[in-house]
Amino acid sequence: MEVQPFVATDYTGVIEALRGNKLDIAFLTPASYVLAKNEANVTVVLKSERKGSPFYYAAIITRAGSGIEKLADLRGKTFAFGDPLSTSANVFPRKMLHEVGIDPGRDFKQILYSGGHDATVLAVLNGKVDAGATYANSPDGNDTAWMRYLKNPEDVKKIQAIAFSEPIPADNLVVNANLDESIAKKVQTIFLDLSRDPKGKTMLRDLYQIDGFVPAGDKDYDSVRQAFAIAGIELKEALKKKQP
Repeated sequence: MEVQPFVATDYTGVIEALRGNKLDIAFLTPASYVLAKNEANVTVVLKSERKGSPFYYAAIITRAGSGIEKLADLRGKTFAFGDPLSTSANVFPRKMLHEVGIDPGRDFKQILYSGGHDATVLAVLNGKVDAGATYANSPDGNDTAWMRYLKNPEDVKKIQAIAFSEPIPADNLVVNANLDESIAKKVQTIFLDLSRDPKGKTMLRDLYQIDGFVPAGDKDYDSVRQAFAIAGIELKEALKKKQP
């Protein structure tokens, strides 16, 4: 079967394509899935797995030696979020900050939206911001965005995580509900088979830094909906802010 690939410039582009029935299948982050479910007729079928875990974490980082040791120390500092629709680089970090009484708009000296995890890591490393939000695949700091993007081990040591979020349900694969059910089932089976095959696992690791997929359902992402609410981000408003 011929497949036409589609690469959007941001998460909103994928959601809009799903809403307009221009996409049959898509990879989504947890936050963009919650928005897509709210705006488009999609069904989540699989979520990714890394080292046996279908979860990952938001991490708030600073430069080692900055004097910032805990979230409360961020008041009056400059801070980098990622994409406004990023789960680990905006939604969950805002929830974490809210829970310790920090309002970014009121309590930060300046906010930067870097657009990506790599840009946030570099902004912290190079002192452009005092701290930032990114992801980690484990809450012990042994598999993190800064380890992935910083090739120099000495630079990795210059990044310090001061807080990790609760486990976040992993990124996922969704199908448009208008897609023929038999095709949707075949797609799901193919990705599950890849996840069990040694060569398939290697390919998924090389392409997406994941080990495979496991079945997923909508309720798996209720914690993400809750994070939106606690962070004070309205779903429709979040999508509008990303539209031109």
